[in-house]
Amino acid sequence: MSDERVSDARMSGAPMGRMVVACTMTFPAEVERLLAAGVAPHELALPAARSAENLAVVGRDPVVLGAEVVFGQPHPDDVCAASRLRWVHLSTAGYTRYDVAAVRAALAARGAFLTTSSGVYADPCAEHALAFLLSASRRLHECVENQLGPRGWPDAPVRSRSALLRGRRVLLLGFGAIGRRLAELLAPFEVELCILRARPRGDEPGRVVAPEALGDAFAWADHVVSSLPAAEGTRGLVSRALLARMRPDAWFFNVGRGATVDQAALLEALEARRLAGAYLDVTDPEPLPPEHPLWRAPGCYVTPHTAGGRREEPVAQVEHFLANLRRFERGEPLVDRVI
Repeated sequence: MSDERVSDARMSGAPMGRMVVACTMTFPAEVERLLAAGVAPHELALPAARSAENLAVVGRDPVVLGAEVVFGQPHPDDVCAASRLRWVHLSTAGYTRYDVAAVRAALAARGAFLTTSSGVYADPCAEHALAFLLSASRRLHECVENQLGPRGWPDAPVRSRSALLRGRRVLLLGFGAIGRRLAELLAPFEVELCILRARPRGDEPGRVVAPEALGDAFAWADHVVSSLPAAEGTRGLVSRALLARMRPDAWFFNVGRGATVDQAALLEALEARRLAGAYLDVTDPEPLPPEHPLWRAPGCYVTPHTAGGRREEPVAQVEHFLANLRRFERGEPLVDRVI
């Protein structure tokens, strides 16, 4: 896995001639026209099995089997079986269902690539995480709850519990596109950063912590922010033991994947008031069932996996793919390559 843009090696052999580019996504009409125009002179092939939902699992389709390039969320079995396939560009930042031995082996056997749309989601996810941090610091959730409930005027208790984000200790779990952008947004607040990164490069804007030292980092942090993907080595990484190291006034935030957290342990910590609270954009499962206790846990605030969203998302997805297509045509390194 890689948490950064690929720049360490050039692709071998630039694609030649007219290719079949399959797209498993549906977009608004104007965005589909943008895609069709940008793919030219290659053939844009539209499978019968398409979806407008980023995380939807589409069915198998013969159009994918005949394509050199696929954009969207193809069925993993089609990725394995498509003999002409040279490159898959996912419409999501995550790639969990493709990060399996069969897909990796099939892509490796034909020298093919897998890229994601991480760059599309870096800004919205980082801004969402920053909004979480500011809301928790300024107790905005308490004011909303008051407006929806008693409509009192709890100025003294809210003021006494409010804090500054400036100068706080922030632990970033993950330093891919989202983590890097969040670090940039946090710079004016002069926070102290501690960073968990799979492969440190020496350019991190804070202290890098190794996985075996995470316990001390959790105890140190005022805010723990996860943007981790669900992958081997990250599932359940935010464990009961690590949550137990957090201070009662510390907050946990997750804009990565729900499966990276021991959710039962987080629920217990919230119900026992062993941490100040949690803001979660992702859960396990999704959608979170209406009867799930996290909805009612004290200090827990849930957004329905909307951190990556924005009005311009479809245009950004297509523009990101088309920019990578130009690189693919020229034999240049692809952005957001993970396989």
